[in-house]
Amino acid sequence: MLSRRSVIGGMTGALASAGFVRSAQAQDAGAAQQAPAPAEGFSFDALTARMRDAATRGYEPPAFDIPEPIRGLDYEGYKQVAFRPDHAVWGDTDLPFRLQAFHTGWLFNEPVRLFVVDDGAVQELTFSGADFEYRPPLDPADFEGLPFPGVAGFRLHFPLNRPDVFDEVIAFQGASYFRAVGYGNVYGISARGLAVNTATGREEEFPRFTEFYIEKPHPDSRSLMIYATLESRSLTGAYAFRVTPGIDTVTDVTARLFFRADVERLGVAPMTSMFLFGENNRAVFDDYRERVHDSEGLRIVRRNGDELWRHLSNPHVLANSFFVEDQPVSFALNQRHHAFEDYQDAEAHYERRPSLRVETGEGWGKGHIQLVEIPADADHMDNVVAFWTPEARVTAGSELALGYRLVWGTPGSEDSSLARAIATRTGVGGPSGVRNDDGLRKFVIDYQGGMLRGLGPDAAVSPITHIGGGEVKTSSLHRLADGTWRYAFDVAPAGDGPVELAVRLDMAGRRLTETWLYQWRPGDEQRRF
Repeated sequence: MLSRRSVIGGMTGALASAGFVRSAQAQDAGAAQQAPAPAEGFSFDALTARMRDAATRGYEPPAFDIPEPIRGLDYEGYKQVAFRPDHAVWGDTDLPFRLQAFHTGWLFNEPVRLFVVDDGAVQELTFSGADFEYRPPLDPADFEGLPFPGVAGFRLHFPLNRPDVFDEVIAFQGASYFRAVGYGNVYGISARGLAVNTATGREEEFPRFTEFYIEKPHPDSRSLMIYATLESRSLTGAYAFRVTPGIDTVTDVTARLFFRADVERLGVAPMTSMFLFGENNRAVFDDYRERVHDSEGLRIVRRNGDELWRHLSNPHVLANSFFVEDQPVSFALNQRHHAFEDYQDAEAHYERRPSLRVETGEGWGKGHIQLVEIPADADHMDNVVAFWTPEARVTAGSELALGYRLVWGTPGSEDSSLARAIATRTGVGGPSGVRNDDGLRKFVIDYQGGMLRGLGPDAAVSPITHIGGGEVKTSSLHRLADGTWRYAFDVAPAGDGPVELAVRLDMAGRRLTETWLYQWRPGDEQRRF
């Protein structure tokens, strides 16, 4: 079975996961017009004008001429292909970044074009079989002299963790997918340029980046600029990325979009991740590991200071959640547990997977954050998607420009005075040792930190609970010996539909904690695999 770990290990981080791969399989075949790059005078505004003009023309799927044996590479063969580090772009200079290309083949047979921009002048990067290693059982002779119509993408290296080692910090490969890491991280969650008609009754589109323009850095550069063209049946786009590696690697994004057709659901700043099981659904899986997830919750910070924590689940049917917001400060898919003991996986190292936070820019206005959770039975499946949808529908002929920041890394205190929900446990409801004939489900939430610190067990802390589609039957709140506040409650569902739960702790009308959110459907707790 194809595993996330084997993909990451065998391809030195080239792919995200089978979910990443799945999207590459399903991606739209369209590409931007293969217009020649300008010889000089490159600018983001000029690239924008080209993509605006492209949107006035009909969509023309390109034909890619991928020669054998590249087209015939399967997974096992593809992972034996590796870029030669000594052939890296800027590898023989004192510049702080290195660039390596991804080979086409397997699921990545829709090549992109790469260009270097040097003081406005543009030069296309070309590669050949001599730039790659073809390890056994592949025969290097089979790939000699083959034409390369482009590459599958690229990755950038930077001395992230040590000054003498160039670590991979960001990679673009497959449709509009890309991913990055901060200090000490390994690849996990992915971002996308755009999501189109995700989780609707219409066929989802996978707009793809077709050309990349990478500015040559200076010896003292701490950031690198990347520009890209995007195209699908319904739209075109011009993107600018400023990549700044660090403790948190920051990607500042500007997206300028031009619509050929109406779009039922536009997903801005989409994130793709994986949640198999945690404390909330541990019993569903017969697995030695404590947790298996790249992300464990969706965190939303509102303009009014409210903070929401929607713990992820692995539902038995596809689940959609919508959070109506007006210019949110940020939303993120977070990995909150960072000790090896939390996972016990010596290969995948989920404790080192980064969180990804979207910080909104001006002009976002009203809209909603959508969370999609897809049933999954293995950790190679990316089954969680989150994105922003503007309130105003986008129609053919319209334009949209948005800016935002992506922050990849290990979250600390998350700059909040509110206590966090550090654990979510579920189990059979009712008193211990008593047969549960009422369909009750028990939920146990542990809160720590923030304004809960220093409060004694007699403090007048009270839970504020809202339930939709069910009813709280019993509840209790206790302060544990280590200062954790534990709220436990039993819920009776009103029917077979989803039960929406929201809980926070207050004292004297003041919020002490973030608001914990959860969606439970009767049947989610049953062993299915």
